[in-house]
Amino acid sequence: MKFPKVQSLQEIANLLQCEFIGDKDFPVLGMNEIHVVEPGDIVFVDHPKYYDKALQSAATIVLINKKVDCPEGKALLVSDDPFRDFNTLTKHFKPFQFANVAVSASATIGEGTVIQPNSFIGNHVKIGKNCLIHSNVSIYDHTVIGDNVIIHAGTILGADAFYYKKRPDGFDQLISGGRVVIEDNVGIGALCTIDKGVTGDTTIGEGTKIDNQVHVGHDSVIGKKCLIASQTGIAGCVIIEDEVTIWGQVGTTSGITIGAKAVIMGQTGVTKSVEGGKSYFGTPIEESREKLKQLANIKKIPEILNKLK
Repeated sequence: MKFPKVQSLQEIANLLQCEFIGDKDFPVLGMNEIHVVEPGDIVFVDHPKYYDKALQSAATIVLINKKVDCPEGKALLVSDDPFRDFNTLTKHFKPFQFANVAVSASATIGEGTVIQPNSFIGNHVKIGKNCLIHSNVSIYDHTVIGDNVIIHAGTILGADAFYYKKRPDGFDQLISGGRVVIEDNVGIGALCTIDKGVTGDTTIGEGTKIDNQVHVGHDSVIGKKCLIASQTGIAGCVIIEDEVTIWGQVGTTSGITIGAKAVIMGQTGVTKSVEGGKSYFGTPIEESREKLKQLANIKKIPEILNKLK
């Protein structure tokens, strides 16, 4: 997430009421999670296990809960609670905007696009040409939709990320300030939920088709011309490359990559990254031919036991 204008390190420290290490005029361009940071971004870290990863990342400003040596060319914001202060920045630079109409006046809707009754189009949404948005679809603020997109009834684009920090008195939510981006010629079935990124984009690539009742978690990127069948659950920060086929009731863990043209068979649990161009099945996931051989061998166990007796 980029800020509307360049901020100084001093300005950000004043906003957070925290100490800083570095030039007070050090430029701050935005804020992002570790997997999408760029120079000029703030990244936060609040556990020693991840200090090095954050300090050596592409981010040039690190919001951290301990004074440490600052890498050359970077700056630090020293906070007693980086998680809280990351939320403070999101609320400041991308505050929630109240809506009181079904289609926001700030939304941009392309020629030939049809929006059926009872749908909600939020603030600063962009919808391209010749789209069909069926009834009872909710499109949250800042969502971007390309041309020739079909979205069926009851689907929600842009709900918050499922991202919490456990506290002694409960859970604090990491506030989502990212977007959902739907590229051209995408089809999305009924009752799907696609969460926005925490600071970046959740993206559905051109020509991808998604069945009913599919969930896509925050910051995940789905490539071009993928097929995703019903009741699939894709966790946050997953990369699905082009032309992947995912059959029904598949679930994934977060932070993995599914290679191009892979086929994930029904009811598979994708517990790790997998190469493209192969077929997979089972939990934990394995190449489908190997998994099916294992299942066939398991069926022989009673016969083997009888022989041993």
